[in-house]
Amino acid sequence: MKQSVGEFKTLMARNGIFMALVLLIIFFSLLNPRFLSMGNAMNVMLQIAELGIIALPLAMLLISGAVDLSVGSIASAAAVNAALTMSATDSIVLGIAVGLIFGAFAGMLNGFLVAYLGLNPIVVTLGFLSVWGGYAMLMTNGRTVTRSELPDGFRELGTAAIGPVPMRLVMLVAAIALAWYVLNRHRIGREVYAVGGSQRAAFLMGISVARIRFGLFAACGVSSALAGIMLAAKVQSASPAIGLNLEMSALTVVLLGGVAFAGGSGRIGGVIAGLLFFGVLRNGLVFLQASPFLQTIIVGLTLVVAVGLDESIQKIVKKSWENRGRAALAEQSRDDEDIKFQTGSAVRS
Repeated sequence: MKQSVGEFKTLMARNGIFMALVLLIIFFSLLNPRFLSMGNAMNVMLQIAELGIIALPLAMLLISGAVDLSVGSIASAAAVNAALTMSATDSIVLGIAVGLIFGAFAGMLNGFLVAYLGLNPIVVTLGFLSVWGGYAMLMTNGRTVTRSELPDGFRELGTAAIGPVPMRLVMLVAAIALAWYVLNRHRIGREVYAVGGSQRAAFLMGISVARIRFGLFAACGVSSALAGIMLAAKVQSASPAIGLNLEMSALTVVLLGGVAFAGGSGRIGGVIAGLLFFGVLRNGLVFLQASPFLQTIIVGLTLVVAVGLDESIQKIVKKSWENRGRAALAEQSRDDEDIKFQTGSAVRS
């Protein structure tokens, strides 16, 4: 009975975000029946597309035991680089390529400093949060690259669709499928979990800890740049502040999804649930006509709750494993006693 209660607690701790998501949808639907409509569901999916593209590789990086707090600034700087290139050359392909190359460079720089020089990932990426934010302001002199300066084709990318499905949603689904495959079916996924669980053990198993983390930082940089360019196409302009607070939103999504901040555990399914929870929360607040300032406060509080949940989940899971270990030892001890008793009886007879 005690073991069943422990297993139930572990199950709830790992899947509580799904129940919270359902309750949140019911709550907003009761306040406004129009909330539960196909049109609004599509709005939620489109609103979280760019955030999801950043959150997925960030989740994998967190599972490996590191974090990137500069993803929002990389998105801003990449969007500005892409927009300025398009404005100067009128080439959409060249502009997108420059933005993505910048994202890869920024991610690899973070990865080199953390993975190969052994610097603290929080300190490094917090520093580059300011560096790339300042760089975006410097490149534009603090102004926004306006719609009239961008090629017509780029402006149309924000509303492009494949049949009835918006392109941004297609890209989000593709990113989810890729992240799920890498983490659950590819050798790299097993190495990511191993590095996050214990760097020492992973090293002894022949896994290059530095290579895994360097690659994940690079993936975070490229995905951040892609998200920044998608945001620029959506709003048809590129502001130096276009990625403002994206890092906090992405981290909130990842922690809500049950990824351990200390690394070693987490699932793509949980991250998707966290992403949907975040999208529904923001969309519901808009439905309730909450002020942007109140939305910012609630998002910040959600991050605090997510960190608290992460701590609680880790304690529950750890306690569950300890209980299982003690139960297994007790069972083994009882079996040994039975064998001794039966053996002793057979000898005496």
